[in-house]
Amino acid sequence: MSARLYRVILPVNDIDQAEKFYSEILDQEGIRVSPGRHYFNIGGTILACYDPKSDGDDVGAWKFHENQYIYICVSDLKSVRDKMKTLDCRSIGSIEDMPWGETLFYASDPFGNPICFVDEKTIFTGD
Repeated sequence: MSARLYRVILPVNDIDQAEKFYSEILDQEGIRVSPGRHYFNIGGTILACYDPKSDGDDVGAWKFHENQYIYICVSDLKSVRDKMKTLDCRSIGSIEDMPWGETLFYASDPFGNPICFVDEKTIFTGD
């Protein structure tokens, strides 16, 4: 049996704002699958923006955990970072070359979720 990551749920508190933000960053519209869920297909893995309140679910069931970054590889790291500067991000770090060979930057989306964008030519998978 082989396993693969197929979906990551990203809690948000405004599904419309999440749709707008991630549509702009990912250059795709995605699809609204329920009143509080908007899906983006990123290379076969679904980024599921999830607003529990809009879906009628228990808001208190979702907890934010520090340092649980979602890593997204992109072909033009500088362009993504420049685009993020025009959006409502809580933070945007500098582009850095890491000791393990990745070139990346860390940021926080408008909801405080930690995200990291990595130059696709430098991704490290542990191999």
